[in-house]
Amino acid sequence: MRFATIRIGDTLTAARIEKDRAVLVDATDAVDAYLRRDRLADVGELDARTAPYARVSPAPAHILCVGLNYRSHVEELGCPMPTYPTFFAKFASTLTGPRDTITLPSVSDHIDGEAELAVVVGRHLHRADVKEAADAIAGYTVANDLSLRDWQHRTTEALQGKVLDRSTPLGPVLVTPDELDDARDLTVTFSVDGVPWQRGSTSDLLLTPAELLAYCSTFLTLEPGDVILTGTPGRTSNAESTLTPGRRLMTAIEGIGAAINPTCADSLPDTRATWRGKPPGEQVAG
Repeated sequence: MRFATIRIGDTLTAARIEKDRAVLVDATDAVDAYLRRDRLADVGELDARTAPYARVSPAPAHILCVGLNYRSHVEELGCPMPTYPTFFAKFASTLTGPRDTITLPSVSDHIDGEAELAVVVGRHLHRADVKEAADAIAGYTVANDLSLRDWQHRTTEALQGKVLDRSTPLGPVLVTPDELDDARDLTVTFSVDGVPWQRGSTSDLLLTPAELLAYCSTFLTLEPGDVILTGTPGRTSNAESTLTPGRRLMTAIEGIGAAINPTCADSLPDTRATWRGKPPGEQVAG
């Protein structure tokens, strides 16, 4: 099955996607529709090709992202194969819709995108084994881990480069595992204005989605609607060093669909000169 979260004015509703039909149902979002999938009532219909898609999971309690989980990416960076997965977090405010414009902030000089298979959790999960974790997957969707690289690499912690407001598209649809053979071999791509920046396959993942959920559940209770970004493949030779305003980003995964996001310039001033180079404790007056 395929579900989506649709934006109708200032409210969100869920839809069941059936080819070119977005059948509106009496659920608040795609995750709610999945949880109530056997007792949904239809309440309307839109053209699925032009429907106003919102982020699949509007308010996850947890968003965990995995670094270095594709063999091609590890080899590209010249790193040793990891013993354990590396995680960083995002917040619900970091997510945006799969058709929304992404504002590139004036306070960064190096902005990059990364295509990722995202896993959406469908039930409470704690201290689970891999089979239990696989059974707890509601479905898969598309994400782009847009990053401020200059902020990310300021310290050993990546968080400040990963949580820009409304920068991580999530969608357009949530596809249940049975339709995708548990995402074992899906092509993952990212292009900018039609130029390929990334191409890989989920068959190259070091840890599968179920293995990642089981691992996470040993230190954190996962909740329905939580999102796990599973990592990103290596870059192509066409990839540029940074994103700029006025571009068209397409993040696509075979069998799921594509997030298509234009970029625009920040209307706010670059405030870095007010604190750049000052030692800690002297950056804010008053």
